[in-house]
Amino acid sequence: QVQLMESGGGSVQAGGSLRLSCAASGYTYGRACMGWFRRDPGKGREGVAMIDTDGSTRYADSVKGRFTISEDNAKNTLYLQMNSLKPEDTAMYYCAAAPAPRCGFLLAIRFPYWGQGTQVTVSS
Repeated sequence: QVQLMESGGGSVQAGGSLRLSCAASGYTYGRACMGWFRRDPGKGREGVAMIDTDGSTRYADSVKGRFTISEDNAKNTLYLQMNSLKPEDTAMYYCAAAPAPRCGFLLAIRFPYWGQGTQVTVSS
């Protein structure tokens, strides 16, 4: 059974940084893609970044140049380094995983496994 657990959320002022972590278990790392999504109460779930099975990455235009997704295969952990945070980055952030056949797109519907989320709040 795939399990994902996020950590690292919190409150920060605009311009600050946070690093989110996602501890993963229950599947063979390297045969799945991993991603970060976010949702705030006024919007639907938005894809933030993903890392595919070949190591390639994709980012939402709104976070390009500010966020970096990475993984540590030895620790089965996914990270999201978030710099130059803006108030509009405020949301619940979720880690997600998908088996290889469903990878290739930063779309929530492609990811069947989800963590519980970690809140990020950016104040102006």
